[in-house]
Amino acid sequence: MNPDKPKHTIQMVMPKIEKYCAYQERCHQEVINKLKEYQLYKDEIDDVLSRLIKSNFVNEERFAIAFVRGKNKQKKWGKNKIIFELKKRKISDYCIKKATIFLEEDHYEDELMKLAEKYFQKLKDHLNVTKQRKTIQYLLGKGYEYDKIQEVVNNLKK
Repeated sequence: MNPDKPKHTIQMVMPKIEKYCAYQERCHQEVINKLKEYQLYKDEIDDVLSRLIKSNFVNEERFAIAFVRGKNKQKKWGKNKIIFELKKRKISDYCIKKATIFLEEDHYEDELMKLAEKYFQKLKDHLNVTKQRKTIQYLLGKGYEYDKIQEVVNNLKK
C-alpha cells in the first residue's frame, strides 16, 4: 500500500463503486481490481463485493451473457476467443456455458460466412490457395472453431 494516499472507508467507497457497476456490467475480478485501487483490506473488499452482489449491482451470469452478445455482435468474435476472454476474467464454467448458449447457431454461422467472404474478397492479387490460408488464419484469430472455418472456406472455393 502507498502510505502517501489516504485509506478509504467502505462508506466512502460504496457510492463510487455502485456508480462504477451501474455504468456497465462488471465481473467480480474487475470490481475487486477497482476496490484495490481504493486501498481497502481484503476483508473489506469481500464485504463490499458481497453487498454489491446482494443488491444486484454485480452478477457474473448477467456479465457473461452481456459479454458474449457484445463481443459477438460488435467485434465479430468467435466462440473460442470469447471463452478464452471470459476465463481470463475468472468467470465460472457454469456462467460461461450458460452465456455461450446465446450464440445463436444460425446467426453465428451467417456472421462467420459474411466475415469470411468479406475478407476473402479483400485479398487481391493472391493465388486461391493463399487467399484460403490467409482467410483461415484471420478467422482463427477472431476465435472461430477450425471445423466451421474449414466448412466455410470450402464453400468459398465453389
